[in-house]
Amino acid sequence: MTQNNANRVRQAEIARKTNETDIQLSFHVDGSGNSRHDTSVPFLNHMLDLFTKHGHFDLQVKAVGDIGIDDHHTVEDVGICLGLALKEALGDKAGIRRYASVFVPMDEALAQVIIDVSNRPHFEYRASYPSAQVGTFTVELVHEFLWKLALEARITLHVIVHYGQNTHHMIEAVFKALGRALDEATSIDPRVQGVPSTKGVL
Repeated sequence: MTQNNANRVRQAEIARKTNETDIQLSFHVDGSGNSRHDTSVPFLNHMLDLFTKHGHFDLQVKAVGDIGIDDHHTVEDVGICLGLALKEALGDKAGIRRYASVFVPMDEALAQVIIDVSNRPHFEYRASYPSAQVGTFTVELVHEFLWKLALEARITLHVIVHYGQNTHHMIEAVFKALGRALDEATSIDPRVQGVPSTKGVL
């Protein structure tokens, strides 16, 4: 049944259990920046806090994973669950702005995130970091998280890190920009009647 997003609570809860991870995630699009994250991956917790705060979402994540092997499965599966929750929470996407492009600086670093809530999953990533690790966190997992988020949410996501010298700052700018761009793209525009597409469906 089609519902106008202006008249529905845009939130979802996802539970996903595999032989590698056990995740419970709750996501509220129209939140107030409240977050509670326990993934056993401290850097991921930090990035999710930034994403939630700057996107004005409410997000709770409880993840138990095989981090004795490495952080890969946990980071990947949190991205999958967040994408699934976003897709479910947005429903038929009626009334949303759909597009957003946001630049965010973090000291010497500058990141840009462009989003189309299109129902066509695509991911482009342009980033070159000075280091392969931030503490114990493997930097290549940023790509894994973002790609799985875009895939499961069925959004087009372009991420560009224009420059920077500190890897932590560069990734932090990405997650702040992701929150702000997703907030803008999913916000309700009272001028939009139905879904923002000439096809009549997203």
